Amino acid sequence: MSILEKTFDLSQFDEYREDNRREVKKADGGLPVSLWDTYSSFANCYGGVIILGVKENKDGSWRTTGLQNASKLRKEFWDNMNNPKKVNINLLSDDDVQTYEVGDNKDVIMVIYVPMAKREQKPVYINNDIFNGTFRRNYEGDYHCTRLQVKTMLRDQTERTMDMEVLDKVPMEDLNYDTIHGYRNSHRSLKEGHPFERLSDHEYLRSIGAAAISDEDGKLHPTAAGMLMFGDEYNIVRHFPEYFLDYREELDPTTRWSDRLQSSSGEWSGNVCDFYFRVYNKIIKDIKVPFKMVGGERVDDTPVHKALREALANCLINADYHGLRGVVIRKEPDKLVLANPGYVRTGKKQMRLGGESDPRNKALMKMFNLINIGERAGSGVPNIFNVWADEGWEEPVIEERFDPDRTVLSLSFLKKVSEKSGEKKVAKKSGEKKVTKKTQEKYDAILNAMQHDKWYKASEFETVAGVKESRIKVLLKDMLEQGLIESTGSTKGKMYKKINVN
Repeated sequence: MSILEKTFDLSQFDEYREDNRREVKKADGGLPVSLWDTYSSFANCYGGVIILGVKENKDGSWRTTGLQNASKLRKEFWDNMNNPKKVNINLLSDDDVQTYEVGDNKDVIMVIYVPMAKREQKPVYINNDIFNGTFRRNYEGDYHCTRLQVKTMLRDQTERTMDMEVLDKVPMEDLNYDTIHGYRNSHRSLKEGHPFERLSDHEYLRSIGAAAISDEDGKLHPTAAGMLMFGDEYNIVRHFPEYFLDYREELDPTTRWSDRLQSSSGEWSGNVCDFYFRVYNKIIKDIKVPFKMVGGERVDDTPVHKALREALANCLINADYHGLRGVVIRKEPDKLVLANPGYVRTGKKQMRLGGESDPRNKALMKMFNLINIGERAGSGVPNIFNVWADEGWEEPVIEERFDPDRTVLSLSFLKKVSEKSGEKKVAKKSGEKKVTKKTQEKYDAILNAMQHDKWYKASEFETVAGVKESRIKVLLKDMLEQGLIESTGSTKGKMYKKINVN
């Protein structure tokens, strides 16, 4: 059963309400015009289900109105879906449109499963009008995407990320060489004897992706990544007018903030590299470091320090520097909140699961990786969650906001509420089933053992999870409910597969 099929189960019809994944339409006069808005909005977000022949009551509940001629509507739907002047791309297969009979009256309804479009397929738009025909979905319904949101989707289509662009008109002298030399010193101390160590500054910058030869004049110029990482703020904003980095400490409720660092202050370079190191040193001030000796020397670095480095770098690497409101890091007494412009390119669920690395700024990622900051394998965010679980803190929260697009990661330093069982709990959203740390580890073990596109029997996970088959089946049932896996077959011959999240 796919994620979308789990979004609509006929047996649960009376319990459903419209939300960001479900939409009902009467369709008593033919295909509703708004159907196409909803198709675009679901495709540009996380997918969803459109149900025709159903009306929403004032209290939000649904009642069937039925379709007079379902076969005619189905043909009309497919004619439009395959018309490029109506829809720029058809994401559906025949199995994605189903008809059902509901209730005592056997009212016919049509269910259309719309998948989430891949990054290279977005934006999905209608009426041959990319700027007026692109929609997104929130809990209030479909809304028009702004020109900025459409342009962001277009930029994100390519494998060459925005920060790889060569700034043909910018001389190398526009970079801040104090920042460059500080970065080089960090690289040298971390990786002594590295082949880049003996290169001149210009050769070094070219090697790490901060500069490149221009096709226009054949000379070396900074890349967008080089300007972001090593430029001065007044030069950076010439190329990224919305560029803004902001750190705030809000530790005293009687004052607006107790410390603030802004890229536009003019008191420092204002670039990404210097911001990272200045902010990291501020956010770790209150981290309690256990006394540990290795080889006769004290080790001050901990998994929490590494997780905070990962979180801060992830925020800067995945920011859309053309986006609004800039990067904002907010430190509160018991929480750290990191927000960056731009939606999650892999999708929020995949970001949490890890395993897929699709950074918005690949060149920036390379530069951070060279000084041992950031993970290329997509394991950074799951590692943050694991560290927080090990510390017994409340589970981190990932939010994705739209109009303007923003990604927000909240890291709480509060201990989770202890349970009677004494087991540590992995905090879930209000209303969701709580899962013990031990159970979560078994979920992770099963998922890690699964290869993509391969079906498994429950008995195959006994060794992996270290429990009997009866317990495995309970775990798999819970994982099905969470949308982590899918199943096929009857009870005796049931098989399970990891869900591929695009």
